[in-house]
Amino acid sequence: MPVLVTATVLLGLLTLVNLLLTLGVVRRLREHAELLSRQSPRDDARVLPIGATVADFSATTTDGQPVSRDTLADETLVGFFSPGCDACDELLPGFIERAATASRGRGGVLAVVEGDQAAAEPYVVMLSPVARVVRQTPGTPGLIAALGVGALPAVYLLDGQGRVTASGHRLDELPVPAHA
Repeated sequence: MPVLVTATVLLGLLTLVNLLLTLGVVRRLREHAELLSRQSPRDDARVLPIGATVADFSATTTDGQPVSRDTLADETLVGFFSPGCDACDELLPGFIERAATASRGRGGVLAVVEGDQAAAEPYVVMLSPVARVVRQTPGTPGLIAALGVGALPAVYLLDGQGRVTASGHRLDELPVPAHA
């Protein structure tokens, strides 16, 4: 009988140690998952570099207006978003705020939303007051290919000739507007 009691106590202690170690591993995995979810793409190869010229493109905004490289205003703010992308959700309010203060108004801002019509609609509704919005179907080249976007979200400042003056995946990678 003492052997059985000793074995039961040891088994209980071993189970308790195993439980504590498992809880520690789960806590660390949650910390890592949180860090990864806050991290946005940092690879500069995923956006066109400063000085590059965007490829020719033509698209139609959700308002039915044509947009192309030739119709870009000087210092056009361009943003790429996709519904369901956590980093896109985080960038959206700041992009809208910056677009609302753009020196050329709505005509100086272009937003591209990649997603089917139903999924993209909330983004289109939020962006339309401050930007010309182009809805792009996933898998079609369009503006994403023309601007060399390899990861979303992406933001650009373009001059009137379609040259990149700034690019990145976060607004703090773009210069602060002079009038802000």
